[in-house]
Amino acid sequence: MRLVLKLVFVVVLTVGTSQVVPAQTFVAGSTGSANSLTTLFARDPLGQSVCFKDGGQSGLFQNGQTRNRCSDLNFNSNSANGFSVGVEGGRQGVILDLGTPEELKGKYGYQETVGGGQGFASIDVKNGKALILKDYKSGLLQEIKESDQLFRTPSENYSSLPVKLGHVYLLRITDRNDKSYETFAKVLVVAYTPGESVTVRWQAISNNETAKMD
Repeated sequence: MRLVLKLVFVVVLTVGTSQVVPAQTFVAGSTGSANSLTTLFARDPLGQSVCFKDGGQSGLFQNGQTRNRCSDLNFNSNSANGFSVGVEGGRQGVILDLGTPEELKGKYGYQETVGGGQGFASIDVKNGKALILKDYKSGLLQEIKESDQLFRTPSENYSSLPVKLGHVYLLRITDRNDKSYETFAKVLVVAYTPGESVTVRWQAISNNETAKMD
């Protein structure tokens, strides 16, 4: 009887505290690249950024200090209600707002699958070009119109854009002190409360294969 009561209590406690959630709710491997559904919190000194390497939160408390561990995508700290990339050390970043999935579908003329997500899933970076779906059946890709902007040299250390619900972002991070370092990722905003939190579906992108294009 005690065991049953204990189990019921745990369930009620979990439901009653459903707003207290970890920064990372899911992390898995996909074609060699990390992908995750992540919530970033404006008021959490440790959970304002995410690390694309492992999907973990950016900060930690160590020896009585707040320290940065790895900050690839930041929410709100460097730009109020905005995303920022290239925010640590010698890193430099470029971030592009590609619009909503519906806008991308209309702009590039591909067909979406039921429930959406095919356009976002197809976004890739190959051979120095940013790509998106052209034809679902054949798997052919086409170049994203803002592709050249992604590879521009950042004018400042970090780049910021306003967070917009439902929008897709594409980003690139380099390092002034390590010319071989280059990270790409795509981000979809799935939930957003200004000044409080943003939940994103993101996926790191590998830039070491040949794309299937016309």
